[in-house]
Amino acid sequence: MLNPARRAVLTLIGCASAGAWAAPGGAVPPSVTQVISAQRLPQSAASFSIIDAESGRPVLGHNPDTPRSPASTVKVVTTFAALDLLGPSFTWRTRASIRGEIADGVLDGDLILQGGGDPYMTMERWWSFTHALRARGLKTIHGDIVIDNSAFSLPPADSGEFDGRPNRPYNVLPAALMVNFQSIEFRVVPDAGARRVDVIANPAPVNLTIKNHVRFAPGRCGGAAARVDFEVASARWDVVVFGGALSPHCAERSFTRVLLQPDTYAYGTFVELWKELGGEFSGKLRVEPAAAQNGALVTFDSLSLGEIVRLTNKFSSNLMARHLLLTVGGERFGYPATLEKGAAAIAEWSVEHGLDLQGVDIDNGSGLSRSTHISTLQMGKVLAAAYSSRFAPEFLASLPLAGVDGTLRSRMRSIPAGAVRLKTGHLDGVSGVAGYVTAGSGKTYVLVSLVNHPRADLGAGEPVHAALVTWILENL
Repeated sequence: MLNPARRAVLTLIGCASAGAWAAPGGAVPPSVTQVISAQRLPQSAASFSIIDAESGRPVLGHNPDTPRSPASTVKVVTTFAALDLLGPSFTWRTRASIRGEIADGVLDGDLILQGGGDPYMTMERWWSFTHALRARGLKTIHGDIVIDNSAFSLPPADSGEFDGRPNRPYNVLPAALMVNFQSIEFRVVPDAGARRVDVIANPAPVNLTIKNHVRFAPGRCGGAAARVDFEVASARWDVVVFGGALSPHCAERSFTRVLLQPDTYAYGTFVELWKELGGEFSGKLRVEPAAAQNGALVTFDSLSLGEIVRLTNKFSSNLMARHLLLTVGGERFGYPATLEKGAAAIAEWSVEHGLDLQGVDIDNGSGLSRSTHISTLQMGKVLAAAYSSRFAPEFLASLPLAGVDGTLRSRMRSIPAGAVRLKTGHLDGVSGVAGYVTAGSGKTYVLVSLVNHPRADLGAGEPVHAALVTWILENL
């Protein structure tokens, strides 16, 4: 096992021989080269690898060894490694414990909420957790609520560093107690009867201040009467200001933003639900590690890892992929989990499985990164290993089905149902797919296709990926 103090932090290493994964022979199909040219892409901007899924034998490739930015396609590495290392039945646990005594439903002391890294603590599940506490007979808390996020140890980070949009859901940073992706949906609704414009937040944390200055504008919907402004007005993201004007003839506006901080969001939504369920609380928030002697009250299990992997890949959740990377590190090297431990865990795993991941920087595991680079052949070998693994059914079921669901729901709709399972990936200048195509012969092939070029922002990558899928379906 690697020593976390001396391992090469974020660089994955592999031990497979280069000869086993030399670029396959054969000319690139004219139908594919024509599409690349038609999209005004240089041949050097595109890479792909097609591999026999059962044997692992390369069938065809173009620039297969060129390191590329993979965007979200790298989630196939993170999710398969997590499945293989932890098993599909693995769960995270969120705990509630007490410091003090409970008598007649009254806690004379603090309630401690301890996060275990659950990547999918939605508001519905947070309500169930809160309800479980009420079901234990607890009604009144005569102390503080203590948030323990110590299972993850992460350096200070700017969630807006990637693209300058810190309040967008795809940029949310991980936390051991992460509730509802730290997100709030706002609806701005004109009320003609009351001649006002309402701002409705869901959820509505008790510590979020909403200042509604949107004017009711009678008359047609258009121009100044159809403009709603939104501003996050505090460094702690706990004050938002709405301005502008909205006509009753306008449709309601809705959007989702990341607000508060992980601990203050968990606190604010918990208190909101606690009071809705008839509980009483008048204390404050404290953020600190929980002492080991606290009495356990409720232990709440997450969805299984198999379900989490499916949600991560189907809907390309950056936050959930980040939690997976941290979790494999914590489980292998001990908690608190860190990015370094996560990268080292996948590095060791890749060596143990003979996967050629030399030089791949996994970074945060989600693909929302400019430092992550991997070749299509390297990713293709991971997918070939996944196809023959003990957890292949769970992994394959996690990938979007062309024309059916996930991020492929509206793409490749003419493809035979169930024939194409591909993880998609998009960043500025990046377009990719990675997964499996079952050809007309009945054989299944791994396909990894990555385009790195500014024209990818204009959709130039998708026709290339589609042309490769069509070629596999019709020729293999």
